[in-house]
Amino acid sequence: MTASDPDLLSTWHRLADASVLLDGFHALKHAVRFGADIPVAVAVDRAAALALADDLAPDVRDTLAGLLTEVAPGTYANLVPRPHPTEVAALAVRPSREAALEKLTRLPRTTPVVVLDNPRNLGNAGAVIRLAAGFGATGVITTGTLDPWHPTVVRAGAGLHFATTVEHLPVEELPPGPLFALDPEGDDIRGIKLPDDAVLAFGSERAGLSPELRARADHLLSLPMRPQVSSYNLATSVAMTLYHWSIGTGAPL
Repeated sequence: MTASDPDLLSTWHRLADASVLLDGFHALKHAVRFGADIPVAVAVDRAAALALADDLAPDVRDTLAGLLTEVAPGTYANLVPRPHPTEVAALAVRPSREAALEKLTRLPRTTPVVVLDNPRNLGNAGAVIRLAAGFGATGVITTGTLDPWHPTVVRAGAGLHFATTVEHLPVEELPPGPLFALDPEGDDIRGIKLPDDAVLAFGSERAGLSPELRARADHLLSLPMRPQVSSYNLATSVAMTLYHWSIGTGAPL
């Protein structure tokens, strides 16, 4: 499929401000796989992109064939701020906030919600969303100023925002459920069975838990750590905690 560059540029720029940028083949692949509404998708080399689909995502190959429009390299570079090595990009419709909040607050909940309390690093946030999708978590919430749908977060999450629920909320509006917050002074997580409806909160990379979230927590938990090692990466901490939950429940992945 091809389109004239002026027509495609006009369509892209008309939709861009209200859409989610899917930057690269893998982000597009995952978004399609998990049901995203994608009004426009482009590739510099459409045949190469479909060859990638044949190798890595045959389940969505036909859908991608119907979506992808081949564009000139200059047109592609005009559409994305940081070109991806696969030279594929798309725009997707962001899920409604109302639908996200309904999923996050619905009880009974069968998998945890992850809360990132005032995170600072966009890449870390994306990595956590990717983890949450992999473990089948109900969703990921950020507090503070970081937008969890920022293009850099979506890129780091490889488009897996569409495989879980992602939203931004203040601490006072977190969903119901027992709130377990990770803190060096907390009880050793190895002695605790995390319930399926847990809200699992992680402090920012530098400051840790905010006073507001700490005050709201029902339980403080700590991860096992060798003495004199100061901390784990945020995504590593989330992975360890979700793994602990999953082996405690036998939750299927």
